[in-house]
Order: sequence, then C-alpha cells, then structure tokens
Amino acid sequence: MGWREWFHKLKRPPEPPLTGAPAIRRLKLYTALSGYVYQYFYEGQRAASRDHQTGTQYVFQVSGDRKAYAPVSVFLARAVLAPWEAAHHALNSTERYAIAKMALFQALDRWEHPRLAAHAEVRVTGEDVAGILDALDMA
Repeated sequence: MGWREWFHKLKRPPEPPLTGAPAIRRLKLYTALSGYVYQYFYEGQRAASRDHQTGTQYVFQVSGDRKAYAPVSVFLARAVLAPWEAAHHALNSTERYAIAKMALFQALDRWEHPRLAAHAEVRVTGEDVAGILDALDMA
C-alpha cells in the first residue's frame, strides 16, 4: 500500500458493523474455472457508498489455500439494480444476496491465482445483474 492509499484510508470514517451473518458460519467450497478450489464463508453485510453511489457491501472470507483467509467484498449499488427492478420487480434481500454471491463466483473464475482475491472488492455492474438473474431463471 502506497502512502496515498494509506492516507486516504486514515481519512475515511470507520465503516458500520456487519449485520446479517448466520449464527453458525457455514464453510463452503467453490471450484473456479481456473481449477482452484476456494473455501469461503459469509461474514455479513452493511450499507455502503462507493463513487457517490449508495448500496450494500457483502463481505465474504475467502481462502485459496485452506490456510489463510482474506476478506473479499461485493458492492451492489442501488443504481445498478434500478433498471432491472423497473422492468421486472423489486428484489428482496435474499435475491440481492444471491446476486452478490454469484458475482463473487464470477470474480473467482476470472482470477488466475488465489492471491488475487486477497482484500479485493467486486463491483457488480448492470450487465452482471441481468446475466446473474437470467442464469438463476429469475428474469
């Protein structure tokens, strides 16, 4: 981390605590297209904003080597969901979580090595939303 990133991190207010985590963490596996098998579990979610957009940050702990875990967050902006919801229906919290989890899987498929997952943030696009909901037969 360079000094600029460090300085900007100091200026940011602390993020609110995560909510919605299950009482008992369920360790799950995902085999990415690269062949790596990732272990992950859901940490929770929080309201967040990125680049002047509000939404929800879903946080997962991910390991590519079954030894060290690193947080990987998925940011789902309200503005990204709005076009799909206007054309179909409002998404409930379970459906939004499904989008975040599938976006995490897509990111794991794209990363060539597990170390790329460490402390990453996945930003869901409008195309991602449409593709994921179509794949889940929710369109």
